Amino acid sequence: MLLFRWRFYGLDNIPDKGPFLLVSNHQSFLDPIFCGAPPKRHLYFLARDTLFRNWFFGPLITSVNSIPVKREQADISTMKKVIGKLQEGRGVCLFSEGTRTSDGRIQPIKSGLGLLSRRSNASIVPVVIDGAFECWPRTRKLFSPGGSVIVHYGKAISAEQVKEMGDKKLAQLLTDTLRQMQTECRLEQGKKPYDYSR
Repeated sequence: MLLFRWRFYGLDNIPDKGPFLLVSNHQSFLDPIFCGAPPKRHLYFLARDTLFRNWFFGPLITSVNSIPVKREQADISTMKKVIGKLQEGRGVCLFSEGTRTSDGRIQPIKSGLGLLSRRSNASIVPVVIDGAFECWPRTRKLFSPGGSVIVHYGKAISAEQVKEMGDKKLAQLLTDTLRQMQTECRLEQGKKPYDYSR
């Protein structure tokens, strides 16, 4: 994107074929673009159903193969659609914190990813976005151009590894992995890492 200094790393960690889930932290409305544009493989996204009725975001998210999801309730139909896309060998991008961060920190990843992986034999690729929060925090109506955004695709967790652990263990592993990736990313840029000790 021309409005930002945008760099990405680790694309070789995305499988060349077969189903996969990109599991990313969620810093801004721009995250689907930051996370989904660099991979060569075609992706589907989940988006809050109310966004499809927004005059600006509705047409935008519809154009990038987004699947509507209902917040704050079990959405079985959405789960079936995601599993269906994965069973077709597709990639699906999820922001599994559930909402955009309020302070840049990564919130605990929600459980449920194990079910998607086991039903479709999909691997899971952790992804960290850093810098998008500074460009467009949820408290601001418009983004600020010119910021620096880094996207790092981490080492994939295979479907076989997922099958060996429970949902809570997988969610904790992803939370810890994303936070560690974020810390390393910020240190490399000379930024202060977030404190997750409290």
